[in-house]
Amino acid sequence: MTQQHPQQQDQPHPPQQPGYGAPAHQPPKKRSVGKIAGLGCAGVIALFVIAGVATSGGSADSNDASSKDKAVTADSKPKKAEPADDKPQAEQFRACVAKNGTDTEKAAVEHVTKVTGADKRNDILDSAEVFTDFTGGLMGPHQGEGKLIASAFTSCYESENGLVTVYDKDGELLANANY
Repeated sequence: MTQQHPQQQDQPHPPQQPGYGAPAHQPPKKRSVGKIAGLGCAGVIALFVIAGVATSGGSADSNDASSKDKAVTADSKPKKAEPADDKPQAEQFRACVAKNGTDTEKAAVEHVTKVTGADKRNDILDSAEVFTDFTGGLMGPHQGEGKLIASAFTSCYESENGLVTVYDKDGELLANANY
């Protein structure tokens, strides 16, 4: 004989949470064709606006009033490194400082071992690195020389939006400057 447990009719069924159990008898909401077309057109217009802004470039306004650090020059023409493709960038940099730098800059630049990124400039985001044989990093005893090297670099090279970073022999930051 099989025993069946009779269900008690007096107890109510446990409450069901929304979204469970029987499906709702409401049909899904339909989006109007006009709304979809309007959003599509707005997206196309936004795409054209973004493309127009990106291709407009920008004007090279000579009345730059930015607060960017700029080297003070006494000459009427800016100082530039002489393009000599046969020399390493470190030698080009040393030659520029030897020609145009102060005595303290010349002494500091004698410790430069390598320069990278000075030959690749696009005036958008230029990044040059100067490596030295100094030790101690940013808080070390050669921080002043690192600042002199960065200053000398800004006198030799120009960029609309460049950053030169000076490192010690262990790869620690000594100084940086906009150029």
